Amino acid sequence: ESEQQVKNYASIIGRRVGRQITVLEPLLDAHLITGDRANATLFPVSTKGNTLSIRKFARKPWTITDFIENNTMNPDVSAFLWQAIQYELNMIVAGGTSSGKTALLNTLMPFIQPTHRIISIEDTRELQLPDFLHWVPLTTRLPNPEGKGEISMLDLMINSLRMRPDRIIVGEIRRSEQAEVLFEAMHTGHSVYATLHADTADQVLRRMTNPPINIPDVLLDALHLVAVVYRDRRRGIRRVYQIAELVPTEKEGTSVRANLLFYCKPDGKIVAKNETERVFEMLNMHTGMTKKEMNDDIREKSKILSWLVKRNLNTVNDVGKIFSEYYADNEFIIKAAAANKNPFDVMRNTA
Repeated sequence: ESEQQVKNYASIIGRRVGRQITVLEPLLDAHLITGDRANATLFPVSTKGNTLSIRKFARKPWTITDFIENNTMNPDVSAFLWQAIQYELNMIVAGGTSSGKTALLNTLMPFIQPTHRIISIEDTRELQLPDFLHWVPLTTRLPNPEGKGEISMLDLMINSLRMRPDRIIVGEIRRSEQAEVLFEAMHTGHSVYATLHADTADQVLRRMTNPPINIPDVLLDALHLVAVVYRDRRRGIRRVYQIAELVPTEKEGTSVRANLLFYCKPDGKIVAKNETERVFEMLNMHTGMTKKEMNDDIREKSKILSWLVKRNLNTVNDVGKIFSEYYADNEFIIKAAAANKNPFDVMRNTA
């Protein structure tokens, strides 16, 4: 009802997380106890009066089933990414503001084996992974009013390398120091996933090698895949726009090039573009699978994902339980999908 009331609400939010908003510090970036983000500004910084903005996150996280059902991705693309994540290829999810980068990252993480240790690093907890995963979420901390006690994303990334992780997830790459640690983690054998603001796979390469990120060009060959999402504001939809692999090249001035594997047509349909070059080479070297075996594996995974859609299994833990069971006994899940049976009924009967 009044400017003072807005200020009081902002002060209450700040105190709960050890922050304060005053005339001397008229900007507040904090979070509610529910995990939602809050931002406040005071007059005269905001010339029309005090403001309080709350970014409320979805209570039910998106899953791969939701993404396939609403055509954000199709089963074939999802199965390809599942295979890549299963065999620990590094990936960056790119896109514009509010395009669904974190949502896509969240839907892909249940593809990780439940025996792998996952460390996630975020400014605010947005990822929500299944209970079946060995997940250690870390979040940054802002400094107190005296400017002490700050824990930055760089601090957490350096510390995470000492925590014996199998997979590292980074909320967003913003600065060169973060990117350098991230790529160092890739080069030391960790499987890394992150988000980045960029609209195409080629733009990811340009952003990586120019300020403010500005990492050395020779480090880029540690990154295997780029997934780009976009938001169609006219139709109110989000789509996976591109899936590209980064292929080392001898061309002067650059160490890698983007080979486009899948792209989204203007009508919203996602289609294949080029054959894989590097992904096939990497999986063949690390798993011994032939091209035929890889394609057969993708077809099986695609059938399982389509089965999840038919059975309307779209909660994080339901989906996570299926993938956990797949890694324990993949033949069991493949047969259940082929018979189109309720997976949990089959599990109970078997037990």
